[in-house]
Amino acid sequence: MTDHAVDVVVLGGGSGGYAAAIRAVELGKSVVIVEKDKVGGTCLHRGCIPTKALLHAAEVADHVRSAGSVGVTASYEGIDIAGVTAYREGIVAKKYKGLEGLLAARGITTVTGAGRLLPDGGVAVGADVYRGTDVILATGSYSRSLPGLELGGRVLTSEEALALDVVPEHVVILGGGVIGVEFASVWRSFGAEVTIVEALDHLVPNEDIALSKGLERAFRKRGITAKLGTRFAGVTQTDAGVQVSLESGETLDADYLLVAVGRGPATEGLGFAEAGVTLDRGFVRVDERLQTSVPHVWAVGDIVPGLQLAHRSFQQGIFVAEQIAGLSPVSVPGASIPRITYSSPEVASVGLTEAQARDAHGDRVRTAEYNLAGNAKSEIIGTGGLVKVVRVEDGPVIGVHLIGDRVGELITEGQLVVAWEAHPEDVAPYVHAHPTQSEALGEAFLALAGKPLHAL
Repeated sequence: MTDHAVDVVVLGGGSGGYAAAIRAVELGKSVVIVEKDKVGGTCLHRGCIPTKALLHAAEVADHVRSAGSVGVTASYEGIDIAGVTAYREGIVAKKYKGLEGLLAARGITTVTGAGRLLPDGGVAVGADVYRGTDVILATGSYSRSLPGLELGGRVLTSEEALALDVVPEHVVILGGGVIGVEFASVWRSFGAEVTIVEALDHLVPNEDIALSKGLERAFRKRGITAKLGTRFAGVTQTDAGVQVSLESGETLDADYLLVAVGRGPATEGLGFAEAGVTLDRGFVRVDERLQTSVPHVWAVGDIVPGLQLAHRSFQQGIFVAEQIAGLSPVSVPGASIPRITYSSPEVASVGLTEAQARDAHGDRVRTAEYNLAGNAKSEIIGTGGLVKVVRVEDGPVIGVHLIGDRVGELITEGQLVVAWEAHPEDVAPYVHAHPTQSEALGEAFLALAGKPLHAL
């Protein structure tokens, strides 16, 4: 074997890995990224970016259908799936090329190959071993299934769903979380009949109940069927389609079954346990500084328990790189990380739900809601929804929750308010430009401060 020595070896070139590499180089470290596929990882190639491209195509389809309502003459001819695919792949290719160029310009060496952590702390890639003073594990995640549910054929993960060259006539989606509802939104806009099967009582069950119920109402209006509190029993498939069985005894016939029951940590077979890294159900155990049980071995991103979000991975990668360089970065708690579901309507939140807040603070919790029906810009773009803010009595805002088209663009303000522990009275004097959707957030803060303007 040939040894190569650098300051930092990053195992995995996805969101957390490449962010760590870039920040480490900025701080004077020499860095090697080991990536078995392409830098950018799941987010760029099979997750965040291509799915949001699909969602934009779906939004355009909906706008064309409704163009007459705003006096624009247009006709909807259908979905050219080859054209959609070319558009999606073009976006991904452009971002990938840009990322490759950025890493090269920073002087970061990218090694293509399957890496394995060795007991002595090196990372083996074929006949080569890369050794760093520090190693960052950033190997990402994979699509989970259920016990006994075999993937393949017409039983799809999100990766295979992206690659479909047809628009299904009818699809069943197993799981009403973020991935499930985003694909439901896309396929419905493309003209498919969609049924979501969710074992829990609500869609996006980790969100505030007001958002879950709002999304359920919006999906019913769009013709998306959601079977809630319903458990999956099994599936059979033929060359022509699938039959999904539920524990209730009901069966559903469809062209495809999308399995969207979450993502698991990609840690198996990579030598982590053999090198002394403590795992818990496949996730890497870390301390509050993201160090593993092995000194100078760190972990970031989806393999660390918590929200599996690209922007969380970015933040953790930067955080670890700064620690390695001897700085004292501030840790961002999970509750301060914004969450967005890019369906139509969008769901966006940061901080505690009302239920979580009441568990923590009891009767001292106060909430206010502002309906987007009172917001002129939301009326103009044709979306309903609401803003809900949560505070502790005489204390700070601890949760911000929104539902409506395009509200994901508003959540950064919510993050600043929650993370800085601002009181509604602190935020209320600040002016939101008119007419914007951001005014709805301002109105909610005004209401929570006891001085609503455009609401009773």
